[in-house]
Amino acid sequence: MSPLSNAFSALASRAVHALWRRAERYGAVTAEHPGAYAFRAIGRGTRLAFPQGTLFGTPWIELGDHCVIGRDVTLTAGMMPDLDLGAETVLRLGSGVVLGRGSHVIADTAITVGDDVFCGPYVYITSTNHSYDDPHTPVGRQWPRTAPVEIGPGSWLGAGAVILPGARLGRNVVVAAGSVVRGEVPDHAVVAGAPARVVRRWDPGEGWRPPLRTPPPVPVPDGVTPRELLALGECAVDPAAPE
Repeated sequence: MSPLSNAFSALASRAVHALWRRAERYGAVTAEHPGAYAFRAIGRGTRLAFPQGTLFGTPWIELGDHCVIGRDVTLTAGMMPDLDLGAETVLRLGSGVVLGRGSHVIADTAITVGDDVFCGPYVYITSTNHSYDDPHTPVGRQWPRTAPVEIGPGSWLGAGAVILPGARLGRNVVVAAGSVVRGEVPDHAVVAGAPARVVRRWDPGEGWRPPLRTPPPVPVPDGVTPRELLALGECAVDPAAPE
């Protein structure tokens, strides 16, 4: 390419990235700037990154405070847009919920996600599944079944996890990446597999069973400030740093 063409390409690239950054900034959905979406509630500090995924049934969706909704995340209430779903909230996210990029929450009936639930990218939570009762009718043409879903506060759902209709996860549950969860999961359990099974659980008297393979976090001494911790970390990665 000629020098002029190279210069034009560089300018065009910078312009595109500058425009995209502005789109990300002004296209995000918040309580103050909801865009075209009429959510039943958007809490203080909650932000849906741009671009959003599919959003419909928003008058029946409640988002708590300080939620972080990644880009390309789908949130739907009802089987299709423009339905009257009645007086009750259908999809409720508690405060402090994080939904990673590309996740889907499909609420044809009630889905409740507790406070401080963290989800990795591409998590799929649904209250609806296809039925296949009639062996002579294509599965996709049979009426689906729905069942409410509950995810307890403090839980962590790894990348690509699937939560099926009727699932009820307790408090501080860990779902391993790629797991498929149905049924009830007790508090403080770790589940993995497809279908997911409990592989570890915390007991108040005995601790984690089986025991954790990784050491617990190193306790921070009283009085140590975040600035001092940052300085210690920099020294650990830079042997030339002064002691």
